[in-house]
This record gives sequence, structure tokens and C-alpha cells, in this order.
Amino acid sequence: MDSDDEQLLRGRIYGADHDHPGPKPGRRYAELVGGPLDGLLLDITGWRPEEIDDGVSLLTELGQFGPRGRALYDPRPGDPTRWDWVGDSP
Repeated sequence: MDSDDEQLLRGRIYGADHDHPGPKPGRRYAELVGGPLDGLLLDITGWRPEEIDDGVSLLTELGQFGPRGRALYDPRPGDPTRWDWVGDSP
């Protein structure tokens, strides 16, 4: 992925419709930091605290394992609005 691709992803919602890629009012988002999904926003509206604490495994073809691979993100201690990449998995 080149810098133009990275810029295109910034501010977009992970898994959002291409016609409506940006944040929506009244929703709660976490920014994904590092890794293949760097700069995307994850909609965590309605998530329970324990779900947030567990982090996420997100499907992506951009990671180390290609199509059907996953990128792993955990909430940053002290800043639940930013989730850090912790690795990829098949």
C-alpha cells in the first residue's frame, strides 16, 4: 500500500459502505493505530466495557496473511479512543 492509499483510508469507517465512508453523528468511534488498518475508525457504539477491553480481530486482506487474514487491535491503556495494532493472524 502506498501513501496515496493510506491517505484514502484515513477517517473512513472500517466495514462502512463506500458511499457513506465517514463518521456519523451520535456514534462512538475508536481510531485504529498502526498495522494494515492504520487511520480507519472502528464503530464501537453500544459495545459493553468488557467487549472493548477484549480488543478486536478484524478481517483484512491488507495484513501479513492476505485475504481472510486478520489484524488484531487492543484499546490503548488510558485512551480508549485509540486502539493499537498488536499483530496479524491467519
